[in-house]
Amino acid sequence: MHVGFNHNIRYKEHLYHVQTEDCGVKKATIVTLLYRGGTILSSKRTSYADVVQSEEVELVVEELMKAQHKEMMRRLTKGEFDAKIAAFNDASPAEVEAAEAAPPVPPTGETPAPTTKDVDLDSLIFAYLTGTESK
Repeated sequence: MHVGFNHNIRYKEHLYHVQTEDCGVKKATIVTLLYRGGTILSSKRTSYADVVQSEEVELVVEELMKAQHKEMMRRLTKGEFDAKIAAFNDASPAEVEAAEAAPPVPPTGETPAPTTKDVDLDSLIFAYLTGTESK
Protein backbone atom coordinates (compact mmCIF):
# COMPACT_ATOMS: atom_id res chain seq x y z
CA MET A 1 0.00 0.00 0.00
CA HIS A 2 1.00 3.59 -0.60
CA VAL A 3 1.93 5.34 2.66
CA GLY A 4 0.61 8.81 1.88
CA PHE A 5 1.04 12.29 0.47
CA ASN A 6 2.14 15.47 2.26
CA HIS A 7 2.28 18.94 0.74
CA ASN A 8 2.70 22.45 2.07
CA ILE A 9 0.74 25.11 0.21
CA ARG A 10 0.98 28.86 0.66
CA TYR A 11 -2.46 30.48 0.45
CA LYS A 12 -3.27 34.09 1.36
CA GLU A 13 0.09 34.67 3.07
CA HIS A 14 -0.07 31.55 5.27
CA LEU A 15 1.34 28.06 4.97
CA TYR A 16 -1.07 25.11 5.06
CA HIS A 17 -0.28 21.42 5.21
CA VAL A 18 -2.34 18.77 3.41
CA GLN A 19 -1.78 15.17 4.49
CA THR A 20 -3.40 12.08 3.01
CA GLU A 21 -2.81 8.58 4.30
CA ASP A 22 -4.16 5.08 3.91
CA CYS A 23 -5.20 3.54 7.22
CA GLY A 24 -4.60 0.04 5.81
CA VAL A 25 -6.87 -2.66 4.45
CA LYS A 26 -8.13 -3.61 7.92
CA LYS A 27 -9.73 -0.16 8.25
CA ALA A 28 -10.05 0.37 4.46
CA THR A 29 -10.13 4.13 4.90
CA ILE A 30 -8.30 7.03 3.34
CA VAL A 31 -7.93 10.13 5.52
CA THR A 32 -7.01 13.62 4.30
CA LEU A 33 -6.34 16.43 6.76
CA LEU A 34 -5.85 20.15 6.18
CA TYR A 35 -3.68 21.85 8.80
CA ARG A 36 -2.55 25.34 9.60
CA GLY A 37 0.16 24.91 12.16
CA GLY A 38 -0.98 22.12 14.43
CA THR A 39 -4.67 22.90 13.97
CA ILE A 40 -6.85 20.72 11.75
CA LEU A 41 -9.09 22.97 9.65
CA SER A 42 -10.78 20.20 7.69
CA SER A 43 -10.76 16.45 7.24
CA LYS A 44 -12.20 13.96 4.80
CA ARG A 45 -12.49 10.20 5.19
CA THR A 46 -13.29 7.80 2.38
CA SER A 47 -13.94 4.08 2.76
CA TYR A 48 -12.63 1.70 0.14
CA ALA A 49 -14.08 -1.43 1.75
CA ASP A 50 -15.88 -2.21 -1.50
CA VAL A 51 -12.57 -2.77 -3.37
CA VAL A 52 -10.48 -4.54 -0.69
CA GLN A 53 -10.89 -7.92 -2.40
CA SER A 54 -10.04 -6.53 -5.84
CA GLU A 55 -6.85 -7.73 -7.51
CA GLU A 56 -6.00 -4.08 -8.24
CA VAL A 57 -6.73 -2.73 -4.75
CA GLU A 58 -3.34 -0.99 -4.49
CA LEU A 59 -3.82 0.87 -7.77
CA VAL A 60 -7.39 1.84 -6.91
CA VAL A 61 -6.40 3.07 -3.43
CA GLU A 62 -3.49 5.10 -4.80
CA GLU A 63 -5.77 6.80 -7.35
CA LEU A 64 -8.40 7.49 -4.65
CA MET A 65 -5.68 8.98 -2.43
CA LYS A 66 -4.37 11.24 -5.21
CA ALA A 67 -7.86 12.45 -6.07
CA GLN A 68 -8.81 13.13 -2.45
CA HIS A 69 -5.49 14.89 -1.74
CA LYS A 70 -5.84 17.16 -4.79
CA GLU A 71 -9.49 17.85 -3.95
CA MET A 72 -8.53 19.17 -0.50
CA MET A 73 -5.89 21.46 -2.02
CA ARG A 74 -8.37 22.73 -4.61
CA ARG A 75 -10.98 23.39 -1.93
CA LEU A 76 -8.42 25.41 0.03
CA THR A 77 -7.30 27.51 -2.94
CA LYS A 78 -10.89 28.08 -4.13
CA GLY A 79 -11.70 29.69 -0.77
CA GLU A 80 -13.98 27.03 0.67
CA PHE A 81 -12.28 27.23 4.07
CA ASP A 82 -11.98 31.01 4.24
CA ALA A 83 -14.58 31.29 7.04
CA LYS A 84 -12.68 28.77 9.20
CA ILE A 85 -9.44 30.54 8.38
CA ALA A 86 -10.96 33.88 9.41
CA ALA A 87 -12.00 32.38 12.75
CA PHE A 88 -8.51 30.98 13.16
CA ASN A 89 -7.09 34.42 12.36
CA ASP A 90 -9.21 35.90 15.17
CA ALA A 91 -7.17 33.90 17.67
CA SER A 92 -4.60 35.75 19.72
CA PRO A 93 -1.14 36.19 18.16
CA ALA A 94 0.36 33.86 20.77
CA GLU A 95 -2.21 31.15 19.95
CA VAL A 96 -1.55 31.45 16.21
CA GLU A 97 2.24 31.44 16.71
CA ALA A 98 2.05 28.32 18.87
CA ALA A 99 -0.23 26.55 16.38
CA GLU A 100 1.94 27.40 13.38
CA ALA A 101 5.10 26.26 15.18
CA ALA A 102 3.64 22.86 16.04
CA PRO A 103 4.22 20.13 13.45
CA PRO A 104 1.13 18.28 12.19
CA VAL A 105 0.38 15.13 14.14
CA PRO A 106 -1.16 12.24 12.20
CA PRO A 107 -4.49 11.05 13.62
CA THR A 108 -3.24 7.48 13.91
CA GLY A 109 -0.22 8.45 16.01
CA GLU A 110 2.10 7.18 13.28
CA THR A 111 4.98 9.13 11.79
CA PRO A 112 3.89 11.09 8.71
CA ALA A 113 5.24 10.06 5.33
CA PRO A 114 8.59 11.76 4.66
CA THR A 115 7.52 13.35 1.37
CA THR A 116 6.81 16.90 2.55
CA LYS A 117 7.67 19.75 0.22
CA ASP A 118 6.55 23.31 -0.47
CA VAL A 119 4.76 23.58 -3.80
CA ASP A 120 2.15 25.75 -5.39
CA LEU A 121 -1.03 24.07 -6.65
CA ASP A 122 -0.36 24.77 -10.34
CA SER A 123 3.07 23.10 -10.14
CA LEU A 124 1.62 20.12 -8.33
CA ILE A 125 -1.16 19.63 -10.89
CA PHE A 126 1.27 20.08 -13.78
CA ALA A 127 3.64 17.50 -12.30
CA TYR A 128 0.77 15.07 -11.80
CA LEU A 129 -0.55 15.52 -15.34
CA THR A 130 2.88 15.07 -16.89
CA GLY A 131 3.69 12.11 -14.65
CA THR A 132 6.69 13.83 -13.08
CA GLU A 133 5.37 14.14 -9.53
CA SER A 134 7.45 12.59 -6.77
CA LYS A 135 5.83 10.22 -4.34
